[in-house]
Amino acid sequence: MDFRGGSPSSSTTSSSQNHQNNNGITALTTTDPMHSWWESISKARSRIHSLSTLLPEHTPNPISSLADSDAPARSLLSSITAYTAVSLSLSSPSSGSGDDPLCNWLYDTFLSSDPDLRLVVLSFIPLIAGLYLSRVHSLQTLTPSLAGFEAVLLAVYSSETKSRAGKAVVISIPDLSQPSLYHTPRVRVPVSSSKKKPDSAKINPSSSSKTVRQTVGVLSAPLEPQTAIKSTKRAVIVGVVLDCYYKVVSQMPSWSKLDFCRFVKDWAGQDCVCKSEFDQNEQNSEAVDFSNGVGEDENHEIEIEGNVVDNMKSLEIRDDDENLENCGARGTRILLPWELVQPSLRILGHCLLGPLNANDVKDAASLAVRCLYARASHDLVPQAILATRSLIQLDKRSREAAAMVAASAANTAGSNANTPSKAKKPEILLVSK
Repeated sequence: MDFRGGSPSSSTTSSSQNHQNNNGITALTTTDPMHSWWESISKARSRIHSLSTLLPEHTPNPISSLADSDAPARSLLSSITAYTAVSLSLSSPSSGSGDDPLCNWLYDTFLSSDPDLRLVVLSFIPLIAGLYLSRVHSLQTLTPSLAGFEAVLLAVYSSETKSRAGKAVVISIPDLSQPSLYHTPRVRVPVSSSKKKPDSAKINPSSSSKTVRQTVGVLSAPLEPQTAIKSTKRAVIVGVVLDCYYKVVSQMPSWSKLDFCRFVKDWAGQDCVCKSEFDQNEQNSEAVDFSNGVGEDENHEIEIEGNVVDNMKSLEIRDDDENLENCGARGTRILLPWELVQPSLRILGHCLLGPLNANDVKDAASLAVRCLYARASHDLVPQAILATRSLIQLDKRSREAAAMVAASAANTAGSNANTPSKAKKPEILLVSK
């Protein structure tokens, strides 16, 4: 009998040891943070290089240079050059089809497990949703295929459907019959002595049986998996995608928020007097004449007041229609069901009241909210009217508070300038002999 091959037990032992070693190496590579970091970096760099091949070559700053940074995905997210180049390509009349390379790149990038790359795709959601809904509701009879846009929207929708796991998004509404919304008062039972304490519940049975009613409000119903965007489910799918954008809106660049505000303004399509009824009183009270009854000693005060007026005018809402013509993407008036209005108002609320947002984002959001208010007033949608009026009032109060802060700062600077400064005492230096 030949034993050169070894016993079966020894071969089994050696194979089990090799299997354990392989499992140890796999566990080491999966739990090693340096390995996962380098894997995400290499994946982001490959996605950036593939994107650079899809964009035109005459861009001033090549997109491929972003791959050399320490955080390529974050650099791509914060690059206005890359966003502008992708926006111009997506805004072309032939974009959005099933064989659109940019839509395929966005779809494949969102399916990756890297959260930073997903943020890059979500930053283009306002542009994709705006172009998609505007083209669907356009009056053109012959529209190109929009399967590319629909694939990206369905990818985001499917991800949200999987994360919710068939559950609805609900909130607890407190009982409005209670004297306060922030606490539930305890029911006090009068007790005269310790002996009567066990029988106190029997004396007043209604107090012990009193319960607080808790109402549950459904923000979003359970999501159903969808393989295609039908006309009856279009508003629900796009609304869920916009809700996903709202969850990460604080990490989005300002140009992405600007695109959303501009599209909402175009979606409302209501350019009437109703949108400016909240600003008529402010426009009548802004004219101030400082030229009568002023002496030579008050010239400095006039300059300070003029600076205050300039600062207050800088807080006014501006409509940059000329810039909108050059942005490359314009929307059209569409149907606005509540499934679209609700997430849009959440995003606009962040754009209005976010402390880190730029002034142009706040101005664009103010115009969009006012256009939505005018549209809701004409369509007679009560919940949309209440929500938009609330946002407009909050926007007015925040601007008035900012104007008061600017005025007080200017007055403080003026008072400090008029106050004569005391002469400083000469410094005495002690020198040892």
